Amino acid sequence: MNLAEKIEQDIIANLAAGKKPCKMTVAALAAHYGVSTSPVRIVIERLLKSGILVKLANGRLQTALDSESSALNASRESSKEEDPYLLILRTIVEKSLSQEEEFIREESTADKFALSRSSVREIFLRISGQGILEHIPRRGWRIRFFSQGDLDAYLNVREIMELKALDLAWGKLLDVDLQEMFDGNIPASSKDEMPIIDNRLHAYIVEKSENYYIQDFFKRHEPFFKILFAWEGEDREAAAETVVQHHEILSALLKRDKNLAKAALIKHINYNHPLLKNLKIGQ
Repeated sequence: MNLAEKIEQDIIANLAAGKKPCKMTVAALAAHYGVSTSPVRIVIERLLKSGILVKLANGRLQTALDSESSALNASRESSKEEDPYLLILRTIVEKSLSQEEEFIREESTADKFALSRSSVREIFLRISGQGILEHIPRRGWRIRFFSQGDLDAYLNVREIMELKALDLAWGKLLDVDLQEMFDGNIPASSKDEMPIIDNRLHAYIVEKSENYYIQDFFKRHEPFFKILFAWEGEDREAAAETVVQHHEILSALLKRDKNLAKAALIKHINYNHPLLKNLKIGQ
């Protein structure tokens, strides 16, 4: 019996007993069994083919033990999508990009989303805190148009903030986390498939920085730009390039090569938005 077969049998035995030997990722399994990632990848491929493991859309592995938890999370995500705040924010972002109209009305928005005007007003106030909406006395809510200059300005500040966050987080980065994110960015296996993007790296660096003001910057501006970048992720070419760039950053981090990691991060921040730069937004 070779090494891969021994690991496979041990995982199957653990799962049959109703437990997992460790976290079900390539990095965690390799660390648990004290081996390289090569035999672990062979084992995972076999377990996927046999149906013992299932790969989710985000690249993570799931076992029968995870089914109940996975269903609960899916239900929560579904509810989150129906959050009126997110639905209204998406509408405002679309109008901000297309410059469809200058003002958005409480009454018509309340009718569209079957909400009370007071609920819509609370949501508008929340969104105005992100600088997207501005309340004009006796006129209503004016949408701030999003221009190419806005995108460039945001990317400039984001680069400074994220590089500083990386400096502060440097001694707190864990190989097991970095490897899991590396494995979560999965290139497409064929022309008919979309690459799978794992975007946790950026939030991970910001969290590990433990700097309130850096965290506040990203928290404040995340909703607006998260929608923009999600649209971009639907473009296959942009998504494929994002996976490559994430691998470059994470590979450098795993090697603890700070200069290489910073160079890869700068390239990623300033390059991974080709779809946005082609949008016909205000100049």
